[in-house]
Amino acid sequence: MTHTARLKKHPEAFRRLTGVTPEKFDWLFSQVEALYEAWNIKRLSWKGRKRRVGGGMQFSLPLEDRLLMLLMYYRTYITHVFLGFIFGIDDSNVGRNMNPLQPLLAQIFRIPERRIHLTENEILKLFFDGTEQPTNRPKHGQRKWYSGKKKRHTIKHQVAVVRRKKKTGKEKKKRKVRIAAISKAFAGKTHDKRMYEEARTLSPPGVPKGGDLGYKGTPFLIVPKKKPKGKPLPSRWKSANRRFSQQRIVAEHGIGKMKIWRMSRDQYRNPRHAHTLMFKNIAGLHNLMFA
Repeated sequence: MTHTARLKKHPEAFRRLTGVTPEKFDWLFSQVEALYEAWNIKRLSWKGRKRRVGGGMQFSLPLEDRLLMLLMYYRTYITHVFLGFIFGIDDSNVGRNMNPLQPLLAQIFRIPERRIHLTENEILKLFFDGTEQPTNRPKHGQRKWYSGKKKRHTIKHQVAVVRRKKKTGKEKKKRKVRIAAISKAFAGKTHDKRMYEEARTLSPPGVPKGGDLGYKGTPFLIVPKKKPKGKPLPSRWKSANRRFSQQRIVAEHGIGKMKIWRMSRDQYRNPRHAHTLMFKNIAGLHNLMFA
């Protein structure tokens, strides 16, 4: 019996260890399986290969367990040694088993960096917010990676969030939030306003966009009213800010739910060039579970 089959006997433990339910996992696995065969043939057929297709070292685990291992890695961010012990393989083989599946997940989720698409059942209002994650101190360019806000070296992304329309009648549920876009990675010193300008996100025309005071001064972006220097904030501005905050909170909720996958929250130990791919995949897992 595979590790996946054994864990599926305990659905709540499965969800807590991977971030998804067994039913969502089965759907995701079917998508990965459909893409994997073509990828594997391409991998084994590169020009200059002398062995026949299918020859050479084989993967230690079935594809289903390899996907389970990757989701557990995203969810718990435990070490390769720990994962290898759980799945009965050497820690040097953990990355070899997991890493090829990450680009396949990105093909399935298709989280954009710039061009945002909205569906008919979404409220036509976008909210932007920046999020940063601690990372190891780099050997070079330490100043640009140092966040004055967090007092440590961080890596940042801009997240675009949209809220789904609320259902009525028997289908009435909580409002659902979708991660609509994830920007490329920025150094920890980068300000939110500058991230927005450099990301150059494209949204459908006429869609209102909002953000917090970190985006103050950004054209075509609604932000809360700031208290005038030396004067109290007028009561009508306070009311407007309160209404705006009740709408903008979806950005905080979206980012907060993404961070149940600890790989997007704990100190990032992997190469920084791989952070965007990981962050997009976690945004896709968020949408799979919560959107």
